[in-house]
Amino acid sequence: MRFVDILEKKRDGQALTTEEINFMIRGYVAGEIPDYQMSALCMAIYFQGMTRQETIDLTMSMVHSGDTLDLSGIPGIKVDKHSTGGVGDKTTLVLGPLVAACGAPVAKMSGKGLGHTGGTIDKLAAIPGFSSELSTEEFVQQVRNIGIAVAGQTKSLAPADKQLYSLRDVTATVDSIPLIASSIMSKKLAAGADGFVLDVKVGSGAFMQDLSQAQELAETMVGIGQGAGRSVVAYLTAMDQPLGYAVGNSLEVIEAIETLKGQGPSDLTELCLTLGSEMLVMAKQADSIDQARDMLDQAIASGAALDKFRQLIVAQGGDPGVIDDFSLLPQATYRLEVKSDHQGYVAGLDARTIGNVSMHLGAGRRHKDDAIDLSAGVLLHKKVDDLCRRGETLATLHSAKPIEQALVDLVQQAFGFSEAADSSPLVLERIAAE
Repeated sequence: MRFVDILEKKRDGQALTTEEINFMIRGYVAGEIPDYQMSALCMAIYFQGMTRQETIDLTMSMVHSGDTLDLSGIPGIKVDKHSTGGVGDKTTLVLGPLVAACGAPVAKMSGKGLGHTGGTIDKLAAIPGFSSELSTEEFVQQVRNIGIAVAGQTKSLAPADKQLYSLRDVTATVDSIPLIASSIMSKKLAAGADGFVLDVKVGSGAFMQDLSQAQELAETMVGIGQGAGRSVVAYLTAMDQPLGYAVGNSLEVIEAIETLKGQGPSDLTELCLTLGSEMLVMAKQADSIDQARDMLDQAIASGAALDKFRQLIVAQGGDPGVIDDFSLLPQATYRLEVKSDHQGYVAGLDARTIGNVSMHLGAGRRHKDDAIDLSAGVLLHKKVDDLCRRGETLATLHSAKPIEQALVDLVQQAFGFSEAADSSPLVLERIAAE
């Protein structure tokens, strides 16, 4: 078998066989297929696409390019959640403990943030002492002991994906649905959970800004999961404005804790209840979405969800005192209020702009090796549909360094105003296997 023949076949729009895809991934990981040939194949896939079976085969080949986690020693149906990335998306910090408190084991592998979107591991790093570096044995044992673990993705899981993504990033082939879907699902499947709830973000602050593309991505990932024998449900959710009011690592930890106390923002709370209900039904801890939602509400009201978060912090070496004393979290040296020059209802709040401002304040990375300021970020005071008077505070900027006027101007420009409120839904669509 010659790689050039595979390349020619895909260039001409033909479907690759399972054997050809396995040959391709094995050869690339082994260093036998050079970057220039794999780059050409990625570009061919970008233009010609892949069939559902090709995409499933590509995903499974990447899954088996490295280690896979065996979670069979953990009782129950293990469930996981994945978000395609957004601004202010601290959902895992709330959802993981909440679902685990209701009896569903949550084995969560998460990543660091890059660009205008944040990463769960960065947020947890704001908790003094918290370590996301767990061995496979420690990860599995912790889920057995307390029902939840959140750890960084190991290099040994789906190494082919890491190599392919680095190549796609410099060859303008990131925006390919089959390549995106196989990248996400290869890591999820290698991490060993029995079922997944996918949160596919749509809007200005999301990777997918077009609804039809987001639908296609969700349907593709659900199909991959079905082909791999896993339960997968996807939700399309709005990301035109940040989720919640806090954007930035320490600020988002505070908002997550407030949500677990039952005092969080309505959009974050609603999203966690929606995704969490699906996870509980998938894990067979509830017979219906309505029953699951009641269980989640009760876990918040009783304090069980907050206690589960406390257990998670302790288990991974963090200081549980942050739950009652937010001053133990990293605090910004500089804080600057951004005032409104307009009056009216907030009609728009560009999530990407707010995410970029947060990144420039120090909360995010332009490059994957950048250090971040855990105290930095944007705390919003107004969101879409809120009435705002001239001179009221739109947001407070947090940073360890003096704050430039240009960032204040960007925040003001991110807000749009109208004479009347006009709300739009948070959850746009549910997509499941037929």
